[in-house]
Amino acid sequence: MKPNTKVVVIGGGLAGSETAYYLASRGIKTILVDMKPKKFTPAHESENFGELVCSNSLKSNDIYANACGLLKEEMRLLGSLIVSAGDNTSVPAGSALAVDREKFSAYITQKLKSCPHLTIVSEEVTALPKLEEDSYLVVATGPLTSEALSEDIKEKFGGNLHFYDASAPIVSAESIDMQNAFTGDRYGKGTGDYINCPMNKEEYYAFVDALLSAERAHLHEFEKGEIFEGCMPVEIMASRGRDTLRFGTLKPVGLYDNAGNRPYAVLQLRKENLSGEAYNLVGFQTNLKFPEQKRVFSMIPALKNAEFLRYGVMHRNTYIDAPSVLTKDFSVKNNQRLFFAGQITGVEGYVESAMSGLLVAVKIAREILGEPPLELDARTVCGALQTHISTPSKDFQPMNANFGILTPLPTRIKDKKERYKAYAERALQTLKAQLGETP
Repeated sequence: MKPNTKVVVIGGGLAGSETAYYLASRGIKTILVDMKPKKFTPAHESENFGELVCSNSLKSNDIYANACGLLKEEMRLLGSLIVSAGDNTSVPAGSALAVDREKFSAYITQKLKSCPHLTIVSEEVTALPKLEEDSYLVVATGPLTSEALSEDIKEKFGGNLHFYDASAPIVSAESIDMQNAFTGDRYGKGTGDYINCPMNKEEYYAFVDALLSAERAHLHEFEKGEIFEGCMPVEIMASRGRDTLRFGTLKPVGLYDNAGNRPYAVLQLRKENLSGEAYNLVGFQTNLKFPEQKRVFSMIPALKNAEFLRYGVMHRNTYIDAPSVLTKDFSVKNNQRLFFAGQITGVEGYVESAMSGLLVAVKIAREILGEPPLELDARTVCGALQTHISTPSKDFQPMNANFGILTPLPTRIKDKKERYKAYAERALQTLKAQLGETP
């Protein structure tokens, strides 16, 4: 290792804390820069690092039934600070890993402050600093990147920066009831890639009524105007009149079922990945709480048994158009010593954000220490998310961990429980083989 090599990490959230701790704990000179406590974002309150803002849940801990549970196990194998913090500050929550928020961030802060090779600097970074020789820069400023730094990033990367996250739900293809659906494009144009989910008059109005009465997720005041201008939630459109959706997102014009009849209303589903294992609910950006999305959207006959791989989200989220900016290892395409990590890269969720910071740290540490790189593919959740952020896309959207983005199994397993278990076993075997042994 070159003695003068240093890594500067901007941002003390989950991703930045993960990156800084991993590097410093391996003897690499690391500088963590965060604007707290001198300045706070509108959503942050604590002076500690790794502050959880929206929820105290790190989702499922079930390795064999949930992709996020599997992701956390992959991260444990890699030596994750964030997952360790979760394990050490957990509170009872069934199969989920929920934490005491204050103890969680305090645990992370204590670990960082006690790390001898880590220097912590409290100041706001308003522009990306110039890289010095033998140095690396990791930008992990999160979904609430400050306005000044956002503008600088936007300027440096050609305007490929989004300022909100308004994503529609995604369901697994196999869970769609095709007896209540038909394929085809509007007016018969295209190659018939859409799955159409029809509703009759009674079903439509029952759906609208449920949509209007459903409980919505909380938005911070600073988010509301920006988000609603950018993309109208389906429940807000419905509030403008009970027939609004039937003449907009759910319009049946140009669509006919297998019997040649035009439905009263139609939800279209579009492929989310090339394998066709996941479908996006077209135009269904929503701010409903997750259980409400499951309840209300399952009222559509074709989705009565739908498995939601990702729920719709709508909140302030600064993220770059990663496929045009980043390589698979989260480094900038024209600068292999400049990295982005966290939700700014287009991964969605606490654990996924930390994962990107961990993978960035592993990449840099192995390079500095002269070790072979860790090459992961989409058989692991880590590798699948890396593939997602680096695969060209006309409409790039943030993605969280789900089995639908993993490389399909060589043999189709019909039973979902057994299939997910097979995915998990393959992922862990793959990662352990890459590592040589379990750390």
